[in-house]
Amino acid sequence: MQLATACADGVATVTIDHPAKRNAMTPAMWRALPPLLDRLAADAAVRVMVLTGAHGTFCAGADIGTLRASADEGRNLALAAEEALAAFPKPTLAVVRGHCVGGGVQLAAACDLRFAAEDALFGVTPARLGIVYPASATQRLVRLVGPSTAKHLLFSAELIGAERALRCGLVDELHPGDGLDTRTAAYTRLLVSRSQLTQAAAKEFADGHGDRERVAHWSREAAASDESAEGVAAFLERREPRFTWST
Repeated sequence: MQLATACADGVATVTIDHPAKRNAMTPAMWRALPPLLDRLAADAAVRVMVLTGAHGTFCAGADIGTLRASADEGRNLALAAEEALAAFPKPTLAVVRGHCVGGGVQLAAACDLRFAAEDALFGVTPARLGIVYPASATQRLVRLVGPSTAKHLLFSAELIGAERALRCGLVDELHPGDGLDTRTAAYTRLLVSRSQLTQAAAKEFADGHGDRERVAHWSREAAASDESAEGVAAFLERREPRFTWST
């Protein structure tokens, strides 16, 4: 059981790999995620991060067997991992196959975007276990799907298919079979080619961090960079821009 990481062409792929439990997260795996994300955030070669699961499934949540020892510790570790993922300063994409349940939804919802296979299944299942879903995770879910659908998912613990997940906003795109890999590769290449300055500022503002101090910060960053000049020059010269700003 592990979190495997591969980096190529500006894209870091973190893979949840716990085949015996449908990639359920153990305390050690939850604990390992924040420092792993810190390392990737500090790596200038990484421009985009993809989170996915091995063996045809995304993540079946927390490993329930480990919760018997300390349910509070497990919830705290999951919450810390979720918040670290949400705070990652570069674009993040969850690529979902198979089951995305419980803590798996926490992780996927903490990413900026979610692409899924057409046969993926989603569920928010603490009501099966008598667990109080974290406030921050609940609010993040509400922002994605609205209060009524969030309540439905939390009240019932019912699994929903990928088509319904797309309609309610939990998923951004659906793709059949190998089309998911093709689209993921094309989309991450596109993100790598775009301005990190624009992406970093847009991510902060979209996530509600647009107070006066942060607006002033990004105005200074933009003024000190060559991003705009390069973008305009590339447009006029009909070539691809070569952006150099990095977090």
